[in-house]
Amino acid sequence: MPTMGNRIAYFDCFSGISGDMILGAFMDLGVPKDFIEENIQNMPLAAFRLEVSAAQRMHIHGQQVRVVVEEDHARNYGEIQRHIQKSPLADAVKELSLKIFLRLAEAEAAVHNCPKEEVHFHELGGVDAIVDIVGAALGAEWLGIDTIMASEIPLGRGFVTCDHGVLPVPAPATVALLKGVPVYGTDVSHELVTPTGAAIVTGLAERFGPLPKMRIKEIGYGVGARELKEMPNLLRVLLGEPESVYEEDRVAVVETNIDDMNPEIFGFVMERLFEAGALDVIWIPVSMKKNRPGTMIQVLCKENDRGKVVDRILSETTATGVRHYWAERTKLPRKVKEAITSLGKVRVKEVAGPMGRRSVVPEYDDCKEIALKKKLPLKVVYETVLKETSQ
Repeated sequence: MPTMGNRIAYFDCFSGISGDMILGAFMDLGVPKDFIEENIQNMPLAAFRLEVSAAQRMHIHGQQVRVVVEEDHARNYGEIQRHIQKSPLADAVKELSLKIFLRLAEAEAAVHNCPKEEVHFHELGGVDAIVDIVGAALGAEWLGIDTIMASEIPLGRGFVTCDHGVLPVPAPATVALLKGVPVYGTDVSHELVTPTGAAIVTGLAERFGPLPKMRIKEIGYGVGARELKEMPNLLRVLLGEPESVYEEDRVAVVETNIDDMNPEIFGFVMERLFEAGALDVIWIPVSMKKNRPGTMIQVLCKENDRGKVVDRILSETTATGVRHYWAERTKLPRKVKEAITSLGKVRVKEVAGPMGRRSVVPEYDDCKEIALKKKLPLKVVYETVLKETSQ
């Protein structure tokens, strides 16, 4: 399994995206079929197998993947969540799979007006969707990908028939999942983006837009099931390394000013904003009109989480409006890994700086949990973790 550091994957979605196209592109990049099958078969699912074959669309060759299921039944989100949590999958794969399924469940719950735990339908519960999502997380781990970015997403038009009846294209769940993501319409009278594909790409990608500065090392093509006359039905994944020693990305900045809210509410609002996908939440004291003291709420989030952050601010605070804009970021490369210490497992963030400098930052929540469990001062836990992980 490759272990190279700071690898970038760029999803070039010129013909849309689906779960099987993602698996096909990853396998075209070298992810073994057996690695995906054996890891997922450890989960309590109906019997399945992967059919992988070389295929082409308009003379561009890649890998086509089909999930063959002997027998299946609908599962709800709660059941799938328990299957993943109890499985022997690596923690990083579990975390990413659960994140993607949560996005899919929330979107479907909003469409069908029911709690996400009760979402019960084939798109979420089918073995093929589970294999696509968990397989994508496994593929990203096997390839050693640190950062995933994606192009703008093209959408088809028309109608599609599914278990719920006839739905417009793109399907309602797909549209909900793509909130905050740059999309554009096409004249293709077919579904180009499936709900599973939308959930995976929005769960994996840190940002959407043009190809970043990178040195391309490998290219993989995932072949779609349908032949399209307008374009080659392929997903292209470019794998490489950043051109600069620094990482660059784009985030949404959402702001509003408040001068009429009970201060006790701010702590709760911060928790809710992080649940909505905020990367950082900042309270800034400001002087407002009529010399009133107030607080500026400033939230950083990924582009595809902007809608949820805006909804959370307008529903949880007294704000009547927000402003938002894009900000470019330049960052030192970093990677989160699980470290084994004398106090137990702790997630740490490794940050690579110029001239070979390296620093380690322990995860606060893990250190807090150890401090409470072992009745140790938090600073002692930090010092121990830093000493044992910095060697």
